[in-house]
Amino acid sequence: MAGVILMTVRRSLSALLARVRDRSPGLATGLLGGLLAAGLGLGSLAVPVMVLWISSPYPDSGPDGALHVAASLWLLAHGIELVRPDTLSGVPAPVGVTPLLLLALPVWLVHRAARDAVDAGGGDGDGDGDTAPVGDRAAGSAHGVEGHRVNPWTVWSGVVLGYLVVGAGAAVYAAGGALPPSWPWTVVCLPVLASAAAGCGVWSAHGRPREPVDAVLLKLPRGPRRHLLGAEGRVRVAVAVRAAGAGAALLVGGGALLVAVSSVWHLGAARGAFLELTEGWSGRFAVLMLCVVLVPNAAVWGAAYAVGPGFLLGAGQVVTPLASDPAPLLPPFPLLAAVPDAGSGGVPNWLAGVVAAGAGGAVGVFVARAAVGGEAGGGGGGGVWPWRRTAGVVGLAGVVCGVVSGGLAELAGGPLGVGALASFGPVGWAVGVAVAGWVAGVGVPVGLVSRWWWARGVERGGRDGGSTAGSLVVPAPAGAVGEAVVSVGAGDEPRAGGAGFEEEPYDFDRDEL
Repeated sequence: MAGVILMTVRRSLSALLARVRDRSPGLATGLLGGLLAAGLGLGSLAVPVMVLWISSPYPDSGPDGALHVAASLWLLAHGIELVRPDTLSGVPAPVGVTPLLLLALPVWLVHRAARDAVDAGGGDGDGDGDTAPVGDRAAGSAHGVEGHRVNPWTVWSGVVLGYLVVGAGAAVYAAGGALPPSWPWTVVCLPVLASAAAGCGVWSAHGRPREPVDAVLLKLPRGPRRHLLGAEGRVRVAVAVRAAGAGAALLVGGGALLVAVSSVWHLGAARGAFLELTEGWSGRFAVLMLCVVLVPNAAVWGAAYAVGPGFLLGAGQVVTPLASDPAPLLPPFPLLAAVPDAGSGGVPNWLAGVVAAGAGGAVGVFVARAAVGGEAGGGGGGGVWPWRRTAGVVGLAGVVCGVVSGGLAELAGGPLGVGALASFGPVGWAVGVAVAGWVAGVGVPVGLVSRWWWARGVERGGRDGGSTAGSLVVPAPAGAVGEAVVSVGAGDEPRAGGAGFEEEPYDFDRDEL
C-alpha cells in the first residue's frame, strides 16, 4: 500500500512539474541561466585568488580566507561598498572604488544569460500571434523548444531570481571574512544591476523593440516629447545616441592616452611604487593584476581631467589641468604615480583639453553626416536637415554623452578609507555638466559648418546632373530568402539581386522612383 501511495505521489509531482514547465517554459531556463551566470562570475574571480594564495610564500590565512576575499571582490564588482574593520585607528574604513573591468563581467554574464534564455524559448511570448525573429526561432529550434512561447517577464524574473539567490549566499559568506560587504549597498546594488542587465538581455533577444523606449519618452514633458516621438523623432534619438556613444568612447580613449603618456613621463616614480608595495613575484603579480583591472577607471579619471573638473585625491584635494593639489600622504601605487605634480598647470597640462574638444567635434561631425544623409544613417529620407534640427540633435547628443560620462565617472571613484581618503576619484555630476558643455560649445559649430559644407556638395551634384543612382528594397519572391536590393542608375535598367534572386530586369516607372 505504501508503495502504491509513493508511486502515486511521484506521478502527481511529475505531472505538476511538467504542467508548470509547459505553462512557464522560460522560468526554469531563466533560473538556470541566472544561477549559472552568478556561478561563472564567482568562479572567474575565485580561480586567480586561489592561485595567488597557493603561490604566496607566506599566506596569512587558509583557503577559506582566500574564498572569502574572492566573494568580497565579486560583490565589489557589482558596485557594493566593502568595509575594512581591521584598521590602525579602530574605525572601520570603507572600500568603494569599483574596478570597471570587473563590473563589466557580471553585466555581460547576466545580459547573456537573459538573452540565451529567451532564445531557448523560441518565441516572442507576447501572445499576439507574431513569431520571434529569425535568429531567435533558429536558436529555439536548436534547443528543441521552438513550439513554446516565452513571456519576457517570466524569463527576466527567472534570471534575476536565480542570480540573486547566489548573490545573497555570497554576501552572507563574505560577511564572515576580512572585507565584509555593506548591507545597505548590497540590498540596492545587487538587484539593480541584475535587473538592468537582464532587462537589456531580454530586450535585445526580442529584436530591440521600440515600445519600451517610447514608453519612457512618453513620460517626458510635452515639448521634448513632441520632438522625440514619431518617425522623425526616432531618427533624432537614434542619431543622438550613436553620436553620444562615439563621443564617450573618444573621451575614455583619450583619457587612457593621457594616463599612458603621464605614466611614461613618471616612469621612475611608478617603478618605485611598484617595488615598494610588495616583495616576491606572487605579490608583484597581484599588484600588476590590480593595476590591470583599474586601467578603465584610470581612463575615466583621465577623461575627467581632460574636460576640466578633474578628480579628487583626498577630501578637498583637487587635480585639474589648471592646478594639481593631491593629498600629501597618498599610498604608493603605480597608477597614482601618473598624477601630475603639485602646483599650477602649464601648457602640457592645458593640452589635455584637446581630448575634450576632439570628442565634441566628433559628435558634431557624426550628426552632420546624418543631417546630409551620410553613412551615419540619419538622413531619414527627408533631404538635408535644417540647421536648427542639426543643432538640436547635437545638443541632445551632448546631454546623452554627459549622462553616460557622468555615470562612468561616478562609478570610477569612491572612498578608500576615512579622513583624507574619504573622497577619491571624479565627481560625476561635475563631469557630466562639463562634457555636455564641451559638446554644445564645440560640437554645435563643428556640426553646422560640416553640414553646410557637405550640403553644398550634395546641391552641386544635383545641379551638375550627377548620378541619381539609388536603391529600392522589394519583397522576395516566393521561396526566396531575404529581400531584393534593386539598383537604379541613370540610364540603366533597374536590376535586382539578393539571396534567392536571379539577375533579371524589373520594369519600374522612373517617375515613381
